[in-house]
This record gives sequence, structure tokens and C-alpha cells, in this order.
Amino acid sequence: MNRETLNKIIRNRKTIYPTQFSDKEIPENIINEILENAIHAPTHRMTQPWFFKVYKGKSKDVLCEIIHKIDKQKYSVVKINKFVEKVKSSDTIISVCMTRDENERVPEWEEVAAVSMAVQNMWLSCYVNNIGSYWSTSSFKDEYAKHSAFTNNQKSLGFFFMGSYEHVETAKLREGLDIKVEWV
Repeated sequence: MNRETLNKIIRNRKTIYPTQFSDKEIPENIINEILENAIHAPTHRMTQPWFFKVYKGKSKDVLCEIIHKIDKQKYSVVKINKFVEKVKSSDTIISVCMTRDENERVPEWEEVAAVSMAVQNMWLSCYVNNIGSYWSTSSFKDEYAKHSAFTNNQKSLGFFFMGSYEHVETAKLREGLDIKVEWV
């Protein structure tokens, strides 16, 4: 790989929402490749805190059933219904989860950061495979975890929606290095 290719991939990756996905199916081997890249993210002390639940095809109905169990007194029905529409518009949804190191060898934020790096690997892998993707850190992710029988040391960090999408390079608005970097 050359430097220009890597820079292009990183600088062109962007959020693509489910309404922008096409109906073209994402092959299972590509999803596995994306997840394989995810688990190669950096992790302090090799805690490897990430785990993923994949919803595709009929199992998307299982995700919707779990979401419909969420307490409507705590969370807006409109928000829940919008989430279900995103599920229906997506080819694949990956529940992004974390298992906290039982010995707490590293601070929790480091494990959240490791999972976030795994998601970035997924995002970059989606981009090069013409897959649009969107990470939602829904306010009811903890309710999802409760209804999915997570253990005390596990938590949901959101949902990664995926669908086929032909990426087009477009300029992204970013503040310059002169604003974001201070050389000391």
C-alpha cells in the first residue's frame, strides 16, 4: 500500500445514512472481512473488549422485537419507530458491544477507545467495499443491552448500520491543522 491510497481512504470516509443505501445485498464473506479488520484494532494489555452481534436478513426482525420491548415511558415512540425504519432500510446492523476486563487492568475509557478504533476499522473497510455505514449511539442502547441479557461487565456502545452504496469523493469540511494542532 502506498501513502496516497491510505490518505485517500481516511480522508474520504464519511457517514452514509440508511436512507442512502441501495438494495444490493452485502455478501456474508465481506461482512466477516469487515469484522476481522475490526478485531485488529489496538487494545491496551490485549483486553480486546469488543464483541459484535450481527443482524441480517430475518434476524433483523429479532432486533426489532428487542427494540419494541423498550420502555415507551422512558423513550419516545417516534424515536423507537425511526430506529426500526433504519433497521428495515439497512442490509446489516452490527450491535457494537464491549466486555469490560474483569480484572479492570486498564481504565474503562481505554476499552471504550479500543472499541471505537474497531469501529473505525469497520468504517474504513466499508468504504473500500462500497458499503455505506452509520454508527448510532442511540439513547436506548442500555435498554437494548438489558433486553439482550448482557452480563454486568458488558455494555452496548450502539449500532453500526450498513448498506450498499457507491461512494463518491467529495470534499469534507474540516478545520485546518493551524487550528487543531499546536507544536510545542
